[in-house]
Amino acid sequence: MKSEPDVFSIEDLRREGVAGWDGVRNYQARNNLRAMRRGDLVFFYHSSAKPTAIVGLMEVVREAYPDSSADKPGWDKVDVRFVKAFPRPLLLEEIRKIPALASMVLLRNSRLSVQPVSDAEYRTLLKFLEAKA
Repeated sequence: MKSEPDVFSIEDLRREGVAGWDGVRNYQARNNLRAMRRGDLVFFYHSSAKPTAIVGLMEVVREAYPDSSADKPGWDKVDVRFVKAFPRPLLLEEIRKIPALASMVLLRNSRLSVQPVSDAEYRTLLKFLEAKA
């Protein structure tokens, strides 16, 4: 899940503990929110930043429900809990160089704010993130 750090950062989530992930106004991203289940672990990605990178991990604590910030019905949000901030971010430039991640949605549709990550991609990303610690 992506957020601009000047709007909502991993540090904001750390301070809040649990927050609603609202404001998603793309149908594909909304459908990805709806597919999330309580207990799912989710990467926190800082977008529109220099540099763009995976910076933390969060957990879904409430499945999709109506987003009260929407002008019209049909948009949802989930609640997420801070799990951890990584000691060093994994930059998009680094992700592009990992062969096992070549088909990752992030590399094919970088503008999509909520993206699926396969189990294999998740394990690969964690391996690289933990190696950077």
